[in-house]
Amino acid sequence: MTATSETMNALLARQKAAHLRDGPLSAEARIDWLDRCIGLLVDHADEIAAALNSDFGNRSKDATLLTDISGSIGPLKFAKENLRKWMKPEKRKTSPAILGLFGAKAEIQYQPKGVVGVISPWNFPINLTFAPLAGVIAAGNRAMIKPSEFTPATSELMKTMFAKAFSEEEIAVVVGGPEVGQAFSSLAFDHLIFTGATSVARHVMRAAAENLVPVTLELGGKSPVILSRSADMATAAARVMNGKTLNAGQICLAPDYVYAPEEKLGEFVEAAKASVARMFPTLKDNPDYTAVVAQRHYDRIMGYLDDARSKGAEIVEINPANEDLSQQEHRKIAPTLVLNPTDDMKIMQEEIFGPVMPVKTYRQVSEAVDYINGRDRPLGLYWFGSDETERDMVLTRTTSGGVTVNDVIFHVAQEELPFGGVGPSGMGSYHGHDGFREFSHRKSVYSQLKKDIGPLVAMRPPYGAGFRKAMAGQIKR
Repeated sequence: MTATSETMNALLARQKAAHLRDGPLSAEARIDWLDRCIGLLVDHADEIAAALNSDFGNRSKDATLLTDISGSIGPLKFAKENLRKWMKPEKRKTSPAILGLFGAKAEIQYQPKGVVGVISPWNFPINLTFAPLAGVIAAGNRAMIKPSEFTPATSELMKTMFAKAFSEEEIAVVVGGPEVGQAFSSLAFDHLIFTGATSVARHVMRAAAENLVPVTLELGGKSPVILSRSADMATAAARVMNGKTLNAGQICLAPDYVYAPEEKLGEFVEAAKASVARMFPTLKDNPDYTAVVAQRHYDRIMGYLDDARSKGAEIVEINPANEDLSQQEHRKIAPTLVLNPTDDMKIMQEEIFGPVMPVKTYRQVSEAVDYINGRDRPLGLYWFGSDETERDMVLTRTTSGGVTVNDVIFHVAQEELPFGGVGPSGMGSYHGHDGFREFSHRKSVYSQLKKDIGPLVAMRPPYGAGFRKAMAGQIKR
């Protein structure tokens, strides 16, 4: 049944009431909830793979095991292993320090925010629900989840799964289309995390602002690759094309365009062709090669190619078996390079979210840096090479949500590193300890000395010479 604004508000009220009634979840309760989530993923692995395959038309089962199932269990286990340590109050120094010597205390206590809303996307619907939940639960919160309507089979499966393991007062899933998503983002959550397109995020943030709900936005953008002259081109091409073809490039962190040295363009193209042929000798009926999720996305990507071709770009389709992909059951697009694109092409103006890779060239690496800095700050940036001076220059002079050196995407898999964007690619971050902090209220607590020393240090009226002497000691350079 599709949720309504009334039913969602009632559900939120029940979760908030339960949070107040039961108080902060103990470490044992949080571990139990994390274990329940892990159990759901283990017990429903085959059903998850089947649902995603149905939603996409063809979604690699093995890729699902890697990204959505194993990739979700890892963060949940990491949170389970560390949350007791994370929950401990964090000691801080007193000001002035002498207060601490006499027994005063300053600390940060980590308190659950309450109820966290989770809006998850269609590209990795399981992972991008369960990975945030690792931090949400570790911090002691309850959750309401709104998965994407573009993967309806997976969304319905998640609703069924969570209902088996959790009461609606603990974790609940609501399903529905854009109107449900709009109403969901307007709810008075204690925190809201949205993963999806920047254009939609503007609406989500505007709706959340009505209730002053703090938001974490995990978005995307055009994540660039810079190939140094010092890079091993065969290795770089294999890693770039692996990232570009995983989930058919439908990844917020997928490499969106490549900057290669002018004289090495041909070498990169040949290495890219070879790497794709090794991974996907065929495409049309290959279960490892994922389809584009929906016809409108297929049409959008093909439109980018038509636009680039009409404006003079060289199009290199990598189709190892020369199959006719115009006659197929699903929406597969061959890995495609667009060489020397110009800025008037749509493919250089929009996030691609598909297996199509523009490749630009530079004479000096500073040209690539200047190009990146002239555009919205991306979610990821990738540099390949062995020249440490150049690497440090690129990392210092560019701003992105995160960086992987000598590969793509991998920084998102590091639980000890915060994952998030900057500006149009997002705000806030999670994963590991940073996720626990993101979904906690960091409450400052100061405990004063038991002995009343105010009169002794002349800090109360009537102010006299002692007070003025103390102020004179503070107000100076």
